This record gives sequence, structure tokens and C-alpha cells, in this order.
Amino acid sequence: MKKILLLLVAGLGCWFVTLAQDSTEAVTKEAPKPKYARATFNSTKIINLQSTEIIPQHALQFMVSHHFSYLWNKDQSTEDNLAQFLGLNSGIAQTYLSFDYSIHSSANLGLALAGHSRYEGWAKFRIMRQQTGVKDIPISISWYSMAHVDFAQEKGTGSQWDKWSYLHQLLIARKMSDKVSLQLIPSLVYLNNVPYGINNSNFVWSLGVAGKFKAAPKMNITMEYTRQLNMYENIIDESGAITHYSPDLLSVGIEMNTGGHLFQFYVGNTMNSSAIDQLSRNTGYLKDGNLAFGFTINRTMDLRKNKD
Repeated sequence: MKKILLLLVAGLGCWFVTLAQDSTEAVTKEAPKPKYARATFNSTKIINLQSTEIIPQHALQFMVSHHFSYLWNKDQSTEDNLAQFLGLNSGIAQTYLSFDYSIHSSANLGLALAGHSRYEGWAKFRIMRQQTGVKDIPISISWYSMAHVDFAQEKGTGSQWDKWSYLHQLLIARKMSDKVSLQLIPSLVYLNNVPYGINNSNFVWSLGVAGKFKAAPKMNITMEYTRQLNMYENIIDESGAITHYSPDLLSVGIEMNTGGHLFQFYVGNTMNSSAIDQLSRNTGYLKDGNLAFGFTINRTMDLRKNKD
């Protein structure tokens, strides 16, 4: 009888130990982690327009962009066009130098030398990030706001604030698969100074779409198209003349990642380097074949000190 009682006590003891272990494992088991969509785009800019991407915290990104003259100018002779070698040797180039610093994993601040004595500063914030796991969020959303100042603008009777203009963009992207990413880009340009005219407005609205196709492990094909919705026909410029702008902005490019640098080569119907000009004062008409070559070199550096 004693042996039976001892066996019963031993069995109950083993059962309680097993139960306690299972309970401990249940408590210490890690909560599921969100699985974020990564590299929806490979840069903070797709070609000319912003992407939803934010550079890593404490990282500094340096970008240099060049926009050249038109590949073929129909108003010039064949000899002149050949001599200018697809616009690369025309002597016309718009240079854009920019710096981004990430103050937070969801926020970037930036400053750029936009050419012709113009400067730009901006902030970008991540509102939502595409993920699965704990939450199922199908899209990424970021907000971008930029201020542009033109110090070369002639001083008139107006205020110094006439030199300023602003750009706001809501960036909505989805990584459709490992190869395809798409983005919607509604934009608003606000111009502090607009000459008088019946069709003129301080507000310039546009709607754009962009995409990326991963053609190879280190090469992507990118595209952007934006349609300006107002302020492009019968606009009175600074001199009082009536002018027109191209409402369509189209660019197609190739990205190549070398590990340390990201190279972007593209062709589009703009020679402008600033998004303010591209989205409100573009003079490159697709119907006239006004296509220009451009490229961007992107380098990102981690500024954190190495820890042993």
C-alpha cells in the first residue's frame, strides 16, 4: 500500500512539474513581432518625386542630381544637336545637392542647394507602415513638406516673403510583391507671389503615380507620372506676358545599387531640378519630344559611433 501511495505521489509530482513548465513557457513566449515591408523603394526619391521611404535613424544621406538639356531640340539644326551629344554637351545643366538626416526612425529633415541661388528645406514623417503579423496594414503613408526660397528673385515693392514657395505631398505606397511597388502622390504647391491674372492662383494642385520593378537583385526600373490640375494655361508671368506650362511630367529610369552607392539614371520631360518648378512651371512638352537626361548619385552614411 505504501508503494502504491509513493507511486501516486511521485506521479502527481511529475504532473505538477510538467504543468508548471508549460505555464512558464506560455508566459515567457515572445509576443509576435510585426513584419514590415522593406525596400518598397530604394531611396527617399523615386526619380524626381519623394517616396515613402525614411532613411535609418542617425544616418546622413547625400544626393547629387544633374538635369541636362533636351536630347534633341527641334528648333536647332541637326549639326547643333549632334554637337550637343543628347544634351550632355550643351552647357546647360541643373545641379541639385541635398542632405537628409534622420532624427527618428519615422522622421527625416533635409536641406538642399537647388541651384541659381535657391535653397530648400523639408521634413518628412512616416504616418503608417505596411506590415503583417500583429497588425495587417496594407499600405505605407508618409507626409512631406518643403519650403523653397529664391534669393536671386529681383527685389520689388513686395515683401521678402514673395521669394518663398512651398510643397506638400501625401505619399501612399504599397509593395505589391518582391518585384513590384506602386505609389500615389497627391501634391500641393503654394506660391507666395503670383502675378495678377484671371487664371492665376497661389495653389497649384497635381496628382501623380509612381512605380518600381525589380529587374535584377541590384537593378530596378522606375517611373513617375504627374498631371498638373490647374495653373498651366494662359498664365500671366512676371513680365505680364501670357505663357503656358506643360501639365504632364513623365520620367522613366534605372537604379543600380553598388552596395555603397545608389545610381539613378533617367529620362524625363523636364530640365528643372526643383520639384517646385517641375510641378508648377514645367515647360517641357511631351508632344514636342522635350525629353532630357538626368542622373542622381545617392550615398547614405551611419553617423553613430561604433560600439565595442
